[in-house]
Amino acid sequence: MSGRPWVLREAALAATQAFHYEVAILPWGATEPHNLHLPFGTDTIQAEAVAAEAARLAWEGGARVVVLPAIPMGANAQQLGTPLTLNLDPSTQALVLEDVVSSLEHHGVRKLLILNGHGGNDFRQMVRELQASTEVFMCVSNWWTVAPAAEYFEVPGDHAGELETSVMLHLAPEWVRPLEEAGPGNARTFRMRALREGVAWAPRDWAEVTGDTGVGDPAAATAEKGRRFVEVVARTLADFLTELASADLDDLYE
Repeated sequence: MSGRPWVLREAALAATQAFHYEVAILPWGATEPHNLHLPFGTDTIQAEAVAAEAARLAWEGGARVVVLPAIPMGANAQQLGTPLTLNLDPSTQALVLEDVVSSLEHHGVRKLLILNGHGGNDFRQMVRELQASTEVFMCVSNWWTVAPAAEYFEVPGDHAGELETSVMLHLAPEWVRPLEEAGPGNARTFRMRALREGVAWAPRDWAEVTGDTGVGDPAAATAEKGRRFVEVVARTLADFLTELASADLDDLYE
């Protein structure tokens, strides 16, 4: 059978007729610059690749999961000061999510994992609102927080730093420019202590925060670090997907 049957954009009709998919995964990324060395599609590439690997592992364990085509634009209103960043407002994202969920419900897929790849995206309130009007069970994961990054990277970084650069060197090295071309990823912080320490939160004006669009130094990144991190993240997600596939939605609580 051509393609990977757990990746919808590769699967043929024969695959969708042969299998009953129990769980759908929706990778959701962004289109924005990532320092001077990573591509604009970094968030989407990573989310889609992690989803596909997690689905493969879950599939091998007997869980019938399917990775939906990734959504390549995210909530980037504060990054529009950087060239060719594309933005979907959260209200627009909510409408897109509603239509995807409606389609899944129509086709009998009752479980959905939104696999987020962009720090500016936040689907929790969307899910709270939408869950009340659908039978599709929804959950959300930020893939880069699934495993403890500090165990794999010296300084993971917040954006295009060691973590993301290592993962891209593993997943798509042909799209990574030489690290000596990268900026240092220096970032300004809020003057107000409460905002620096997490007592309060406010969105950052990206053009004011960083000169090269990076937050975190990518210099220590290696493909091997990225491989190790992706492997543990994919395995952890696969275990969850396997459990989710067999879960009784009428009996979710102990």
